[in-house]
Amino acid sequence: MYNLPYFKENDESLLIDFMQQHPFALITGTNEQNEPVATQLPFLVKERNGKMYLQAHLMKQTDHHKAFVQNTNVLVVFTSPSCYVSASWYSNQKQASTWNYMAVHAKGIVNFLSEEALIEMLNEVTNHYENNSASPSLYKDIPKEYIQKIINAIVAIEVEVTALNHVFKLSQNSDEMSYNNIINHLKNGDMNQRFIATEMDKNKAKIFK
Repeated sequence: MYNLPYFKENDESLLIDFMQQHPFALITGTNEQNEPVATQLPFLVKERNGKMYLQAHLMKQTDHHKAFVQNTNVLVVFTSPSCYVSASWYSNQKQASTWNYMAVHAKGIVNFLSEEALIEMLNEVTNHYENNSASPSLYKDIPKEYIQKIINAIVAIEVEVTALNHVFKLSQNSDEMSYNNIINHLKNGDMNQRFIATEMDKNKAKIFK
């Protein structure tokens, strides 16, 4: 990971908030032959007894399911929209352009949970994302026969996080004129650029005190 101090956030609660705001993360690992595997899953972020856990469910008998059974060491990568930053926006334009992005890497050990835990997770996930107690698609309203077919095909996992690292690369190493100019250009760009501009705006007061 790109590991420079000025691209770091000291408040861990902001990292957790970032993971919750961008829950569709990439989980990677290796199988017994040291071949890489990966899939993307929506994760719930949990804290118990001072430890962080990431919960999700996945299809059985996939390459990643088989690999995680064989090797329980995994990496979960949470990312946000990102964008190109042109050096033409800097006060000194004769230097390299760059890319601004935000990412959290959670290393951990994956555990497979019981069917009872899977049912609880499906209920929680559905309630969370539907965010509507009147929705006809809540877990509790789905026919039991349909649910049983799903349960037979998937398994719940929980990653016990052993190390958390991150990069919030938002031009913190720029001078104030360049920083403001980057924001102004990105505000007029596409969705990804506007996202980064908003995050840079939030951080400006911490950088230029």
